[in-house]
Amino acid sequence: MLQPATLNFLKSLKKNNSKEWFDKNRKTYESAKSDFAEFLQEVIHQFGKKEPSVSGLLAKNCMFRINRDVRFSKDKSPYKTNIGGYINSGGKKSILAGYYFHCEPGQAFMGGGLWMPMPPELSKIRQEIDYNFSDFKKILANKKFKAVYGDISRSAEYTLTRVPKGYEADNPAVDFLKLKSFVALAPMKDADLTSKDLVKKTVAAFEALQPLVHFINHALAE
Repeated sequence: MLQPATLNFLKSLKKNNSKEWFDKNRKTYESAKSDFAEFLQEVIHQFGKKEPSVSGLLAKNCMFRINRDVRFSKDKSPYKTNIGGYINSGGKKSILAGYYFHCEPGQAFMGGGLWMPMPPELSKIRQEIDYNFSDFKKILANKKFKAVYGDISRSAEYTLTRVPKGYEADNPAVDFLKLKSFVALAPMKDADLTSKDLVKKTVAAFEALQPLVHFINHALAE
């Protein structure tokens, strides 16, 4: 579970997103960061029993910096209002699919997959779906996957309006070949974040996602 103080810090940061405020509350941030790292490390430990490739990871190496890159953004707020961690065998900056936890009051979620891969990786994933569509469908139809995620995300921001080059419109997998991201997300309530069952639920959610992550990473390894 995460401490209520961690959520309270993030709520306050959202209202006071400035360097001056942050500097005054840096110790509180460090406590929140440590709290999240402790939670994430336990998730890695427990999930690592099912996914040995991540068992040796350190939480601190899976967490993202709270500082925002504002160089190309109209929003010049210096800090993110969330704490996030991305778990995969290649590290948080690798091209591999993995597992993500997003801690943000009112907007928390867990899940993963691969977000906006570059063209070479995207081409490999589409090819794998085209060649092994029956296996891909079975993954998305799995009862555990559907219970946690419902479906792979098909939001407009992740989907092309046209069929990608090299594929026909009548391809049985066309709806998935149009995807630019291959992610599944499960929203969470604030009460879930401070629940004693948080680690257990997160590990179960990651286990439900495991076949999809393996499918994507198999494609990337080809």
